[in-house]
Amino acid sequence: MSEPLYHPLSIANLTVEGNIFLAPLAGYTDVPFRTLAKEGGADLTFTEMVSVEGLSREGEKTLHLLERSPLETVWAVQLFLYSTSSLRQALDLLLPYGPSMIDINCGCPVPKVTKTGAGSAMMKNPALITEAVRIIKDHTGLPVSVKLRIGWDQESRNYLAFSQAALDGGSDMLTLHARTRSQGYAPFAEWATLKTLKQYTTDHHYAVPIFGSGDLFEPIDAKRMLTECGIDGVMFARGAIGNPLIFNQAKALLAGQEYSVPTRSELRALIIRHLDLMIAHYGEESACKAMRKHSAAYLKGIAKSSSIKQQLVQAVTREHYLDALNGLVDL
Repeated sequence: MSEPLYHPLSIANLTVEGNIFLAPLAGYTDVPFRTLAKEGGADLTFTEMVSVEGLSREGEKTLHLLERSPLETVWAVQLFLYSTSSLRQALDLLLPYGPSMIDINCGCPVPKVTKTGAGSAMMKNPALITEAVRIIKDHTGLPVSVKLRIGWDQESRNYLAFSQAALDGGSDMLTLHARTRSQGYAPFAEWATLKTLKQYTTDHHYAVPIFGSGDLFEPIDAKRMLTECGIDGVMFARGAIGNPLIFNQAKALLAGQEYSVPTRSELRALIIRHLDLMIAHYGEESACKAMRKHSAAYLKGIAKSSSIKQQLVQAVTREHYLDALNGLVDL
């Protein structure tokens, strides 16, 4: 009998209740958002990517990224690096924060990251990922995962060889964003590569979970990816922005049930909940500015909401948000 699409998961010595994760997203997966994702059913959450260099220097902004939601009984920290020279020092500073797993970012396509040799530029240097994984495992005893892309560009689609390099270092999990670096976040992720990677690890007798990412915007997308690709789990990234309930919605669908969509009143309450978490974390002024991008995502696709969006772009206090959102229920 085949395993159900939604199921518990073992990643080395870490047991996770299910296989629907929140992906790391720079500028988004902070403590407030991860709290909402946990409330919305995410089985494992990842921090924004944390610079190994910044961590080794004890940078204030870097350390701030390591704060943890009270709901995160298990959580993962994602690191990005371009060398291992300061990795051990960074790990010594990281361990007191109590991460359950460490992930290495080999997928970020942003030039300010890749120009240093980090992010998806690491895919040009398979020896570095082998070394980095080995050091982290030896130094911490924690499970290590690697998030990668298909390759740097269409001429260097080396995801299988790079995955092997990660496995050579002892990687306990692989997550493939099914695009090349040059594709960025363009439509039509190549899900067939997920199936190929899963088959590769099976054929080579690696009992490590394979996760997929890319074009997961609706609950049905999780079911399709799991069914079509035969992988072990999925990571919602952009699909969770504006809908941190997507994890429970996907679980309901995988259980053969209908999932609920928030009413306008419930959506208003969710936005305010998010804002209040942001205010508690950052203070009112900073939170109200940072919340604008989230508000736009929450209201995306809602007819006649343009006037509310315009008000929220200018909102600088909680009261401004409440005044603007009062009109949401009446649309």
